[in-house]
Amino acid sequence: MRITKIFILFTLLTLPLFAQNNAIIVEGPYGSAQKQLSLQEEAKKITDLNRKIEELNQAVKAEDYAFVQEETKKLIAQDVKDSRVERLLALSYEKQSDCKNAIYYATQAIARQPSDAQAYAVRASCYYKNGDTLRATEDIETALNLNPNYLFAQDLKNLIDNYDTQIVKKKYQARNQKRLPSWFVPYLICVLALIGFLLILHFKAIYSLKDKKGTAYQGINIKEKYNFIRQIGEGGMGKVYEAYDNVLKRRVAVKRIRPELLKNDYIREQFLSEARMVAMLRNPYIVEIYTVIETANSLYLVFEYVDGQTLETRLDIDNNLTLEQAKDIFSSVCKGLAYAHKQDVVHCDLKPGNIMIADSGIAKVMDFGVAKKLAGGSKKEAKNLAGTPAYMSPEQQQGIMSKQSDIYSLAVCLYETLCGQVPWSVDGFDVETKKIVPLSKLLPDIPPAVDALIERCLKEDPVERVQSVEEFWERLSKA
Repeated sequence: MRITKIFILFTLLTLPLFAQNNAIIVEGPYGSAQKQLSLQEEAKKITDLNRKIEELNQAVKAEDYAFVQEETKKLIAQDVKDSRVERLLALSYEKQSDCKNAIYYATQAIARQPSDAQAYAVRASCYYKNGDTLRATEDIETALNLNPNYLFAQDLKNLIDNYDTQIVKKKYQARNQKRLPSWFVPYLICVLALIGFLLILHFKAIYSLKDKKGTAYQGINIKEKYNFIRQIGEGGMGKVYEAYDNVLKRRVAVKRIRPELLKNDYIREQFLSEARMVAMLRNPYIVEIYTVIETANSLYLVFEYVDGQTLETRLDIDNNLTLEQAKDIFSSVCKGLAYAHKQDVVHCDLKPGNIMIADSGIAKVMDFGVAKKLAGGSKKEAKNLAGTPAYMSPEQQQGIMSKQSDIYSLAVCLYETLCGQVPWSVDGFDVETKKIVPLSKLLPDIPPAVDALIERCLKEDPVERVQSVEEFWERLSKA
């Protein structure tokens, strides 16, 4: 009896403890139920976004581009980080032939997801519409490398490959669709005869002025003045030769501009004007242009000859340089570029291949062949894109040049010099964070100050970058 009473008393005393423990397990606010709810919410967000993307895809098919643009911009404002949003926005602009905005948002999509083949194809389509078949070819080949079965990219590549054939075919079809009136042929013969007569008078006037001014380019024989020794380089604008100046008795570098670049009279005159402007630059850290020679069929730039190698060649051999070696080179580069900027001249194509390292150790900036003259230091919008894509700033890819564009290219060159690859390579770009991998993570000896300098110089907004070459060098020299 006494044992029974003790058991009952023990049960009454311990029962609240069991009840309390059970309450904690079942009703606890931080239990597994809330974690499961959080995962469900995240899954719902992903599902909602996928539904929205599908809705926008259907809107593109229905040609409701205004709706697509309104909704995608709302998602961007909500900081939705998905390359499909920028790509759909770019596609809607491409369908409306608004190539400027389409190229911008396609570039944003590529920056967010470098393996987005559709974004490359959209940008290639816009370049093709603008007549820039070179950039269109680069982008469409990238798209096909990422997705060889992409039918739209295959069709666009065929269009680009047959660009000239398509133009001829359209002209032929237009001619067959509408027959010429009977009077047109005699009229055309008369017009051509008049044009021929005027051309004869024009060339007579040129030759009559030749003795007075000595500037008639038809009489110049480049091979009489220069003895061509060997080809030393070739780029997108033409071939470069080592030559000997028979008059001044010195070695020179002569660049012959590709003839196809000079077929358009406007481009030819613009190129001549800018080349003569760059020939006025006089600085020990810039490869000097001695003269510009225009013949009947060609255009030649005569440069100072420098014994040495380009930074590109140096990196091909050594892969990468130490920070101190890079400082020795960029000290000279910054001095030359700062001088050009003071003359309101931007280089527009700064890259390791355009940095010459002389045997004496001095580095010189060369190939100002696509440089632009700014009006009072302001931005300049060019009709024709110039530069090398891997080193071009976002605004330069849209045809807008500024001094900050050169600073962006300068930072890309520094990144490549220190690690042997541009920031957009596989190792240099973090796909998950959509950010450039800091140099210090690839090379432990690189100080944080260099990371901070490059990060700031590669900002998308030019206003947020380092604003002068002098500031760039001051921060690099102290790193």
